[in-house]
Amino acid sequence: MTSFTPTRANHVKEARALANRGLINKILAVCFKKSLSAPQQPLIEGLWHGDPLMDDFVAWMFANNPKVAKKQFEQALNQGIESIEDCPESLKQLFKSIEPPSWLQLDELDKAVVAMQRMGESANLVLRDLALMGGYLMSGFNQALVLTGALTKGADKRLLETGQWWFDCTQGMQRFGAGFKSTIHVRLIHAMVRRHLLQHKDWDSQKWGAPICQVDMAATYLGFCVVFVWGLRGLGVMVSPAESKSILHFWRYTHWLMGVDEQWLVDTEKQGLVLLYQTLLTQAPPDWTTLELAKSLSLEPLGRGKPSFKRWRQKVSYAKHLSITRYFLGKQAVADLGLPTSILPWYPPLIFGKNLVQSVLYHALPSWRDYFVTQGRKQQQSNLMELKQRL
Repeated sequence: MTSFTPTRANHVKEARALANRGLINKILAVCFKKSLSAPQQPLIEGLWHGDPLMDDFVAWMFANNPKVAKKQFEQALNQGIESIEDCPESLKQLFKSIEPPSWLQLDELDKAVVAMQRMGESANLVLRDLALMGGYLMSGFNQALVLTGALTKGADKRLLETGQWWFDCTQGMQRFGAGFKSTIHVRLIHAMVRRHLLQHKDWDSQKWGAPICQVDMAATYLGFCVVFVWGLRGLGVMVSPAESKSILHFWRYTHWLMGVDEQWLVDTEKQGLVLLYQTLLTQAPPDWTTLELAKSLSLEPLGRGKPSFKRWRQKVSYAKHLSITRYFLGKQAVADLGLPTSILPWYPPLIFGKNLVQSVLYHALPSWRDYFVTQGRKQQQSNLMELKQRL
């Protein structure tokens, strides 16, 4: 086991100042002050750990015949491991490890799907303008993105890839469904990226630890559940305790499939918020990667549609997304992202009342629930289709 701390985790003072920015994080710092200490040893060790099972499979794949191994992987994923004759041991162990865990509650997954679908466009806004944009403040996390071409790929393509995966998952996580299969595909890609970056001349392990390490995967996971739930409430969406429980359980299972170790998986919002804060303390301060990635994402709305067609809608969308980021992260964090601080948080107050009324009706009138779920899913599908049309 590696014994020293990557230098990215030696900036606790700067990381704590960064983590305390924004209203939500300030409240968190006050409520859970005793739990928010410097990174503990498990966190430090997590900076060196990847995904052993998938990493072993990828190592075996490249040591033998990658083309044949990839074909066997696809067959196991789409038809089941039992369909492969003389199945390689590494592949067998991998698929054995993703059999349903004892703690999985299928009814909670179904409830979570309904909850997330009824949240409509607000779900997309929170994931894009709070979770994704806020994640770019973590320069330790950014390194793998930049070295694998995130800047040249463009924000719109990354949004589409992530958006399609989220949409697939929120259709349901049945074993042979699109969400399950795309999650395992992402896990394989992460392992291949990890292998590539560990051999890359520009990857500094002493500074960054392992690429796509357990701590960074845990922080990403928490963005899809705890940050997601808190962000929705900040936009006026009433997330009930039962819905919160189901959503946390859903992403606990999904990211367990993704290769996140069980020690980083949480059951309650409080556990998740404390862990999120602690993972932030392992991050280096914002750097040039923060500025470039944030700029690319912020300018994405200006590339929508034809340049001469309804240009005003593109500008309004640009300002809308920045206003949401400003609302959640605060003026200083927006400045750290290299984004204009002149744009005020005007959009969230416009939709807060509407979201609140819809939430009250959803919870108070069971006969309307199917309607709200259907309409919310249509909004999410429309957002995804818009991204697809531009690529």
